[in-house]
Amino acid sequence: MSLSPQAMIVSAQPEASEAGARVLMRGGNAVDAAMAAALVQTVVDPQMCGIAGFGTCQIYNPATGVHECIDFHGKTPLSATPDMWEHLLEGETRDGFGFILEGNVNDLGYQSVTTPGSLLAYYEAVRDHGSWDWADVCAPAVAHAEAGFNVRPHVHHWWTHGADQGRVQITDRMAFSATGRNAYFRPDGTPKMIGDHVDNPDLARTMRLIAEEGADVFYRGEIADRIDADMRANGGLLRKEDLEAYRTTRTEPLRGSYRDYEIATCHPPGGGIMIVEMLNILEHFDLAGIGHNTTDYIRIVCEAMRAATADKDAHVGDPAFVDVPEHLTDKSYAGDLARRISAGERMTVTRFGQPEPKDTTHVAVVDRDGMCVTMTHSLGMPSGVVTDGLGFMYNGCMAVFDPRPGTARSIAPGKSRFSSVCPTIAFRDGEARYVLGAPGGTQIAMGVLQALVNVIDFDMSAVEAVSAPRFSATSNAIDITNRIPGYLVEPLEADGYEIVRSAKSFGIAAVHGIRIDDGELSGGADPGHDGVALGV
Repeated sequence: MSLSPQAMIVSAQPEASEAGARVLMRGGNAVDAAMAAALVQTVVDPQMCGIAGFGTCQIYNPATGVHECIDFHGKTPLSATPDMWEHLLEGETRDGFGFILEGNVNDLGYQSVTTPGSLLAYYEAVRDHGSWDWADVCAPAVAHAEAGFNVRPHVHHWWTHGADQGRVQITDRMAFSATGRNAYFRPDGTPKMIGDHVDNPDLARTMRLIAEEGADVFYRGEIADRIDADMRANGGLLRKEDLEAYRTTRTEPLRGSYRDYEIATCHPPGGGIMIVEMLNILEHFDLAGIGHNTTDYIRIVCEAMRAATADKDAHVGDPAFVDVPEHLTDKSYAGDLARRISAGERMTVTRFGQPEPKDTTHVAVVDRDGMCVTMTHSLGMPSGVVTDGLGFMYNGCMAVFDPRPGTARSIAPGKSRFSSVCPTIAFRDGEARYVLGAPGGTQIAMGVLQALVNVIDFDMSAVEAVSAPRFSATSNAIDITNRIPGYLVEPLEADGYEIVRSAKSFGIAAVHGIRIDDGELSGGADPGHDGVALGV
């Protein structure tokens, strides 16, 4: 890292951070660097994200006054119906971000795929906000796809430990297609190990075609035709008509405030609304006086998490289909919740029956001109489906829709699923001060919340903010990482709280961020992943 960097990128993959840093070094802006990095991420972390995935990107350009979010969540195919899986319902994941159906039809295979938005969003971001040609932005990803990649520690960890609580195992997803079996497994049928090389020549050909022809080839051209044929042949719901109809959603950020900071995050169906509600609640507490990760601190923050989770479950969905109540971001509503928490009341999260998988990734960039990009993108829990000859895996986002009609999360044609992705920028005195986001399933908002509080209330450095031990409450239990001492949570257990200790030292999302102090940039990559912050 440069001792006094003028620009910076942080991501969960060293290859992606380096690709973005090289773009910045050659004069590309933050969007050029972010999208080059994101495309590399789709190659070297092929189950965490991909061109057939979803996400949200926030772009802030002080030079032009542009500040917008590009939402590209997956949409249910037009042939989907609200009651098509109601009779198959067996349960709900414990943290409320997915449903378990008989035969796992919503979780693995062709019916689990929603209409993807990732590639279109990358392309539109470069077209509308970048300074480089699309082919040049794609070039690092094409080169990585042609060379293949070596399995990193976190890739291998996710392959072998990425599913639980009713989810289909990751190895079953990887082995679902011929491409997956050939690319990701050793000759003896075991997943490739750390350092093993992965080759996927089909993906290299696809990436070259996309570099040459743009997103249109995926949504209307040759690739769309091949997707349509494969889905028809294997009982999938997705059709070329879905791809042709797909549009990203462009909005002003969802805005909130906390202490003396302005918070800019994403609208539903992303998780930014939870960030705003939780910060509104926590603003009523002297967290610095209470002390970081003390017993009372954990209790208060967890109750705020529970309150926002219960509201999300009951009310938040695709705003094109669901009227999301305005009071969820209202300061007075949060004040009432804070008073109840102060009085010792416990918030309750009601579930049908068991955490969202952590298969997502993030990239954040600040360039020399102060342009900021923060983007979280994902496959959800990947479907396992790879069309022969194309090389990329499709999202599995249908698993998050409620198979029961009549709820905020129910299935409807063309509807986007809720996700916890919340790429966020914190401003003070009109200047961007902290640019962050995280992968981590339903825990994303909880990780981002804690990193924000770590910087704002405790003045932690960028590295400290993403490295401090985290906890979460997206159910009636409190999940803690293993670096939180037992003596801090034993009083909570004695008071009747259920504490679930992870064996992992890091977890509860994987936050990546860039802190800006009077023009000085410092980055933090979550130590639980393989990433790095690079300043140039």
